[in-house]
Amino acid sequence: MLEGSGFAELTQSIPDAQHLVRISLRLLVALIVGGLVGLQRELTHKPAGLRTHMLLALGTALIVITADAAGMSKSDLSRVLQGLVTGIGFLGGGAILKLTAEHEIHGLTTAAGIWVTAAASAAAGLGQLGLAIVGVCLGLLVLAAFVKVEKRLDLASRDAANRKPSGKKSPATDDGDG
Repeated sequence: MLEGSGFAELTQSIPDAQHLVRISLRLLVALIVGGLVGLQRELTHKPAGLRTHMLLALGTALIVITADAAGMSKSDLSRVLQGLVTGIGFLGGGAILKLTAEHEIHGLTTAAGIWVTAAASAAAGLGQLGLAIVGVCLGLLVLAAFVKVEKRLDLASRDAANRKPSGKKSPATDDGDG
């Protein structure tokens, strides 16, 4: 009676215990990846924080796992990944804000963090758990450690811009004798 209603198809799509553990582990690693990057962004008071990065990571991994589990060929899976990269780029683009009056652009690092989170989550979804963890650790290193380097470079460039050229008079002190 239930055979004709699609019940058999439904029961065939339920994974066995080993497959369920493997999928759960991939999704968990993706959530950890998103959580780590999201936590760093949350602690630095950035607009895309913990929940955004975790949902992005989970969604990316789900898409990749689904495509892989459907038995897609490598070329079909490649197209899925290309679509993800494009979609994540669009999402990251939404995080970028240009402030015309100040001639500044904000959100580039947030957009890049979103992209790295998606890439690491795709790796997790494909079962490349070590690659996902190493990738996100390197991304966190860039986000956390290189802030100090960036600030030092910014201070050095501002200092250099404010220095008077040596041996030349400034226009304010020029007496016109040349």
